[in-house]
Amino acid sequence: MTPSTRFDSRIGLGHFTFLDHSPVELVRLARASGFGFVGLRFHPVAPGLPHWLPDAAGLAELGSVMAGEGIGLYDIETVVIDEGFDPESLVPALDAAARLGARRVNTCADLFPALPERFARVCTLAAEHGLAMDVECMTWRGVNTPAACLALIADAGAANAGYLVDMLHHARCGGTPDDIARMPPGLVRSVQVCDAPATAPKGSEALLAEARGGRLLPGEGALPLRDTLRVLPPDTVISVELPNASDPRDPLSRARAIHTATAALLRDL
Repeated sequence: MTPSTRFDSRIGLGHFTFLDHSPVELVRLARASGFGFVGLRFHPVAPGLPHWLPDAAGLAELGSVMAGEGIGLYDIETVVIDEGFDPESLVPALDAAARLGARRVNTCADLFPALPERFARVCTLAAEHGLAMDVECMTWRGVNTPAACLALIADAGAANAGYLVDMLHHARCGGTPDDIARMPPGLVRSVQVCDAPATAPKGSEALLAEARGGRLLPGEGALPLRDTLRVLPPDTVISVELPNASDPRDPLSRARAIHTATAALLRDL
């Protein structure tokens, strides 16, 4: 089965894969290596950490480069909803995302009493900008299982929210392909592809290191990638999130290798 018969044949490149690249640089890298769209980090995961929210002139330049390269924007990443997070602080990123035609916002969350209300407010702000939400589980966050993500969506009454299948996080949080197959229709819209060893590293620091700099190309690890892809809805949007600090290749060579491995994975379904 070819990708075009089951999935959108275009594959997206998540910003976290090349977070040292500016949005313009990432767009040009995506075009040169065969990707059809990108995700961009317009909001920091924590104060002081890298993100790339352009000013007005930068946003105009980015839009022009995207149009010239034929590269779209799918989502902005990754918004951490913790007890200190102010939903209104996300508005500039939402404004920029909407101007560039983005479709979704990628989030994760910690547990605290007001989380459902806080998440609902973020979903409302996103909807006001024509955007939908995705939430993913992470082992070191309070929302650390697929079931916890679904519970948060239900508790918040968030009609524009879905579950993001990050291949690494889903597996490390105990998720299986069957868990995805049992999710209500319409809840899964996006998947982020990478590979990793079957056995998870021990401890939060090691899990963080793997997620932030130790992901493998599809086929280099043992995650159930094909079984997971087979249970996804046909309209699921596929992108790659694959930071790897030890890969010695130059960015273009690495990006092309990532695209080739992901395209081969889809062809084998």
